[in-house]
Amino acid sequence: MAEETGGGNVIDQPYAKDGSMDLKGNPVLRSKTGGWTACSFVVVYEVFERMAYYGISANLVIYLTKRLHQGTVEAANNVTNWQGTVFLTPVIGAYVADAFLGRFWTFLIASAVYLSGMCLLTLAVSVSPLKPAYCKENCESASTLQLAVFFGGLYIIALGNGGTKPNISTIGADQFDEFDPKERMHKLSFFNWWMFSIFLGTLFAQTFLVYIQDNVGWTVGYAIPALGLMTSILIFLVGTPYYRHKAPQGSSFTRITKVIVAAIRKWKLSVPNDPRELHEFDLEVYAKKGKFRIDSTNSLRYLNKAALKDGRSTPWSLCPVTQVEEAKQILRLLPILVAMFIPCTMIAQINTLFVKQGTTMNRHVGPYFQIPPASLGAFVTISMLVCVVLYDRFFVKVMRLWTKDPRGITMLKRMGVGLVLQIITMSIASLVERRRLSIARSHGLDKTVGEVPVTIFLLLPQFVLMGLADAFLVVGKIEFFYDQAPESMKSLGTSYSLTATGIGNFLSSSLLRLVANITSSRGKGWILNNLNASHLDYYYAFLTLLSVLNFIYFLFVSKVYSYKSELRESMDMKAEKEVAVGDQKVAMAEM
Repeated sequence: MAEETGGGNVIDQPYAKDGSMDLKGNPVLRSKTGGWTACSFVVVYEVFERMAYYGISANLVIYLTKRLHQGTVEAANNVTNWQGTVFLTPVIGAYVADAFLGRFWTFLIASAVYLSGMCLLTLAVSVSPLKPAYCKENCESASTLQLAVFFGGLYIIALGNGGTKPNISTIGADQFDEFDPKERMHKLSFFNWWMFSIFLGTLFAQTFLVYIQDNVGWTVGYAIPALGLMTSILIFLVGTPYYRHKAPQGSSFTRITKVIVAAIRKWKLSVPNDPRELHEFDLEVYAKKGKFRIDSTNSLRYLNKAALKDGRSTPWSLCPVTQVEEAKQILRLLPILVAMFIPCTMIAQINTLFVKQGTTMNRHVGPYFQIPPASLGAFVTISMLVCVVLYDRFFVKVMRLWTKDPRGITMLKRMGVGLVLQIITMSIASLVERRRLSIARSHGLDKTVGEVPVTIFLLLPQFVLMGLADAFLVVGKIEFFYDQAPESMKSLGTSYSLTATGIGNFLSSSLLRLVANITSSRGKGWILNNLNASHLDYYYAFLTLLSVLNFIYFLFVSKVYSYKSELRESMDMKAEKEVAVGDQKVAMAEM
């Protein structure tokens, strides 16, 4: 793309070279769109949206036990089941975005659904017929209508999150042109700072909003998140002129299925040693679309049969090598995805059992102030904030000198550090709970419900360490699944990260119910409504053991995993062609 100026010089048109376009489908100028200018709106959106989301979820287990009068296990399970749904629906949102509507329009429609659920939930805690009357003892269960409206609002929020969560981070990452070296380097820092914005919103929710809910009222405590979400959507819309967009590439699932079907149909054929015998398009085809062509690899070699030429040319019998490799890249992520289920189960304890522990302890800070148990989650966020900043500003720079890796350490190593920190966290949580139970039983509180005479800040180490673990694991997980997904399936790759969180929450719910039922049937239950009579320390030790076993599995799958190596030949060829054309025009002008 070169044009001749009046002076005979040849200049490149500064359009984004990765196929980005505006909402009308026109190429976009790199100088006027994308980059950190566009990302600033995404980052600020995330601050307000996460303030809204965690303003609801951080204290949810307390609302269920105190106002809807549910037991410990039931309330914890309801929280994790809802959070599991929140993080599983993104698979649907990613499919719709990649196949039909694109990320921008899918995000906007889902935002409207999200906001309607937030408004309904606010009504459920505000209007008298929809909320249970306040009481302390011998409380009646919430009515069917009250439960239906409250949980209806929650699950409408989950549905809306299905379209916003997998697309907002992808929209942000899309603002950096992979074909431009400078923007490609900026993209390496995007997920760190995107997570930083999440932590800021979360911190506000876990401190100010939790305090409002505990001391002012649930109506104000839920209305503020609803207004925060509305503000976040407006901020996102203001940035519309600056965004770069990617056209929908068709159904990711269909393209992957075509590869598998085509390979199965040719199961009797042998894969040639020379990959040039396989079906593939010319580099120009990919260069014109601003896409990478991917060379054939020997991983999952059986799928190479989908590109074998046998006289049939339908999409379900013959696939180009690049499509085959894209399917491989998605399938290779599955073992790593499985390795994230248990770690996400550990994270689910923060807003459930960790918070519930705090309700049994001395919460006084001075003579007049009591700290809400859910506010301890702020220490998770604070430690994450500090760690992410130090990681991006110092750790990466130091490690680059040693490893020569632009990221400092690989994404899988970063996740591995997070897994080790989680094992340490759950071990400490078990020891702390053993001490709390010892004090409770020495005062006879295992037989009568009461406050254990020990400060709530005894729980601080497990919250802080979980924050450090999340700074490595959560950020690394999101970046890994986005980065290792094919260019045309980024939303699906991002949804993998969220799917792990969703399954982790459902797994947490299942494990909690299973352990509670088994231990109760055999005598002393590990998890009872009275935590002072429970054995939560045993449960945390059990989770620690699961984490150790999962870490061993992670070491194995990460060792055999090979990072994708998308060749930038299409980009290089395009650049060389433009230079050649420019040189030719300059030579002609000088004659």
